[in-house]
Amino acid sequence: MSFFGAAAAQQQQQQQQQAASVPDVELSDPPTDSISALAFCPTADYLAVSSWDGNVRIYEISPTGQSQGKAMYNHDGPVLDVCWSKDGQRLFSAGADKVAKMFDVQTGQSSVVGGHDAPIRSIRWMDMNGGVLVTGSWDKTVKYWDLKQPNPIGTLQLPERCYSMDIAGQLLVAATAERHIITVNLNNPTTIYKRIDSPLKWQTRVVACFPSGDGYAVGSVEGRVAIQYVEDKDSANNFSFKCHRKESSNPKEGTNVYAVNCITFNQQHGTFSTSGSDGSMYFWDKDSKTRLKTFDAASGAVPCTAFNRSGTIFAYAISYDWSKGHSGAVNNHPNKVMLHSLKEDEIKRKPKK
Repeated sequence: MSFFGAAAAQQQQQQQQQAASVPDVELSDPPTDSISALAFCPTADYLAVSSWDGNVRIYEISPTGQSQGKAMYNHDGPVLDVCWSKDGQRLFSAGADKVAKMFDVQTGQSSVVGGHDAPIRSIRWMDMNGGVLVTGSWDKTVKYWDLKQPNPIGTLQLPERCYSMDIAGQLLVAATAERHIITVNLNNPTTIYKRIDSPLKWQTRVVACFPSGDGYAVGSVEGRVAIQYVEDKDSANNFSFKCHRKESSNPKEGTNVYAVNCITFNQQHGTFSTSGSDGSMYFWDKDSKTRLKTFDAASGAVPCTAFNRSGTIFAYAISYDWSKGHSGAVNNHPNKVMLHSLKEDEIKRKPKK
């Protein structure tokens, strides 16, 4: 059963006609290899872009979507994730070189601030206790870093390798190999609060916390998203739905199923986007169980997305997402970041039916 109903055909058509009047703008001088993560600064109009080319780039974005490169620093390997401090003065990155780095916006200098025994897949800023950096690694740990100290101030043991991690308020969620989902109350950061198997049957690709901090969305390689609340008292609101699927032109082949690469929540409205290996993107309202917007299919996979601080720009990358392994990394893959000017009607919640 599909829990999400498409918006009325007429409304969808009107949205597409309006959006078509303002074409999406391509970011100037994009990375030279696959793009792994996007993150807008919370206090200024800067966009950070990490890439498999080993670099992190920072762009200044104008209200009309025009962009200009402002800074770049490197890792000794593919960069897998980026995040900003709450004050926007520091950018953090992590990757296959097993280290976490900090870039100081004021000085323009980067430095190593943490490390693991295996590649670091996810990095987040925790705005508690004066600010703590959190890293999730394939070494099966989450580590907490006080930037004034060289060693972690806490370590959380995971049951498996960290594939995705997110933080909202006092909630940390980590998705690992073998479909484990770990939730942590950050008042007790080195203890697992709850451990469940993913409500989805196939490998987890991404987790994203609700802005309210009482639950999270899970995306899998099998074209499904699950909406999951932390507390059992809210379990009646849990559900899952299919997305990022395409009917084959050959009826004998059935439906082509694609990975859900990224889930990004809009902080103003609590609605969210999904993007996939099929190059499609959607906006959703989990509370009314409604699909708000369908984008025209991109020219390649969409590995990551981000909303800016005011919720007026939606950035999305078009590049190879490694969903088909090394053999799929052919030379003609597109490699770019697009900036979509958001209209409130595209992303705001719809009344419950």
